[in-house]
Amino acid sequence: MKWFEIGLVSLTLLSGLIWLLDRLVFAKRRARRAGLLEASEPVLVDYARSFFPILAAVLILRSFIAEPFRIPSSSMMPTLLIGDFILVNKFSYGLRLPINNHKVIAIGEPERGDVVVFRPPHHPDQDWIKRVIGLPGDTIAYRDNTVYVNGEAFDYSDGGAYEGRGRGQEMTGATLLREEMPGRSHEVLEITGLPFRDPGEGEWTVRPGHYFVMGDNRDRSDDSRFWGELPESQLRGKAFLIWMNWDGAAGGVGFDRIGRSIR
Repeated sequence: MKWFEIGLVSLTLLSGLIWLLDRLVFAKRRARRAGLLEASEPVLVDYARSFFPILAAVLILRSFIAEPFRIPSSSMMPTLLIGDFILVNKFSYGLRLPINNHKVIAIGEPERGDVVVFRPPHHPDQDWIKRVIGLPGDTIAYRDNTVYVNGEAFDYSDGGAYEGRGRGQEMTGATLLREEMPGRSHEVLEITGLPFRDPGEGEWTVRPGHYFVMGDNRDRSDDSRFWGELPESQLRGKAFLIWMNWDGAAGGVGFDRIGRSIR
């Protein structure tokens, strides 16, 4: 995704520069040379003039308003399935420049329970998606499939056995739980009866300017339990809508998921 951003920014700047230089310099020279005749516009300038407004509009839209992402893994099941196409609000946590992700205007900060897209510190060229569990200053613990925030355990209710579909069928039979955190709730998956201790168990204190993130598919998620806290500077935006689902293994388009809000 980062290379796409670089390409989009480069093409936008190049086409805009060509169009601007032609208007300020070369168009006047052509007009003087042509005299009473109509000066013909070079093909390169014609393309630049045609494509610059389109490229600029796409750049502004995906950099500052909303950007599409595709879910490639099962780490956020059952909230997000493999093949979900989602929209991410790019200004929820401040306006950021493309490519370097530098925040130029502060607008808001993540809240506990938000589903966020970010670039993990150990894979800065990739876009990942997880749920915010811990805020700056929180002490987070994960033991016996239970999340604790500042010593208080989240409440859980059993939703029965989960039935996967498509490329997510491997999670069929996992336990579906509703996790209650202050102010909101969501569903998570747990694989019970594992013959070994969960390697993701532990306790962490979230540093200022960082967040603790976890996947909803707790036993199939590479998250803050393993690689540490997420720096605020790596945030990309807040996921808010599923606009399409395509999973060939599940028979194509999942019409029942179109238009679902992400909570």
